[in-house]
Amino acid sequence: MEINLVSDTVTKPTQDMLRAMFHAQVGDDVYKQDPTVIELEAKVAEMFGMEAGLFFPSGTMANQTAIKLHTQPGEQLIADKWAHVYNYEGGGVSFNSGVSCCLLNGNRGMITAEQVSGSINDPEFYHAPLTSLVCVENTTNKGGGACYDFEEFKKIKQVCDANKLKFHLDGARIWNALVATNDNPKEYGKVFDTISVCLSKGLGAPIGSVLLSDKATIHRALRIRKIFGGGMRQVGYLAAAGIYALENNIERLADDHRRAKELGAVLENLSWVAKIEPIETNILIFSVQSHVSEAVLMEKLKQKGISISSMGHGKLRIVTHLDYREVMHTYVLETLLKL
Repeated sequence: MEINLVSDTVTKPTQDMLRAMFHAQVGDDVYKQDPTVIELEAKVAEMFGMEAGLFFPSGTMANQTAIKLHTQPGEQLIADKWAHVYNYEGGGVSFNSGVSCCLLNGNRGMITAEQVSGSINDPEFYHAPLTSLVCVENTTNKGGGACYDFEEFKKIKQVCDANKLKFHLDGARIWNALVATNDNPKEYGKVFDTISVCLSKGLGAPIGSVLLSDKATIHRALRIRKIFGGGMRQVGYLAAAGIYALENNIERLADDHRRAKELGAVLENLSWVAKIEPIETNILIFSVQSHVSEAVLMEKLKQKGISISSMGHGKLRIVTHLDYREVMHTYVLETLLKL
């Protein structure tokens, strides 16, 4: 039995999802003539109370498009030091948009309105880059799946409005956050200028993210997506997987969260574990005692058919997901206890 807990991106479409993909109605999406893509974009936009959406092959491209929409070369965005847009998007902030990052020392990847307010450059001080955008991530990847308190989003929005800044949400695991907090997704549409939501992580679709905003902004995004090479043809086959995921795989995320917490409870009582980060959703980050080798631990688990990942700096990561079934979970719990 091979159990991959490296990421929630390793899932494969179920037979029912494949059936939905196989029967999808398609057209040429570059000409905006794919009915299934149009349906998906409208469905996600309606969920978040926003006017329009645009389908992207990846969350990175959706985020990079949002940054391009909201900034000009030489300007600066504010984000947490662990932000995905800074750490894991290949330097695209600088390459694609010519923008620098003001990185804040947040709490588990989450920043506050007070921190944002204190980091905005004086727009009249032309020696410093013009602050034009704030980016936040929910849940936070390097923060171990931490969820923002929505009230903090509203406070950051007030700071943005007062300083004429745009506000973007990298909602890579927004579905996990919504299940964990029971927040209303329509409230998000009132706060953010743009939101990217991912379909290929917890929801189990093979590919795809959707960028949400008002109609005029999404019309501009269409041109940027083209420049970035994101125009796709009969992509309704993939959009159908996204629709199936939205209709069938959101509520079951609670199972992923439960299993992550149960794994954490076992790890907490093992002598070779030094620390476990708080577990809110489906990501579990822990570190081992100084006398324990990360590489040796990962190899021992691999020999048992279990794969996890290293985040560097002494941290290891486990991510639960759709393909991690209860029988696998029982086996992993027993294996950890015997190590």
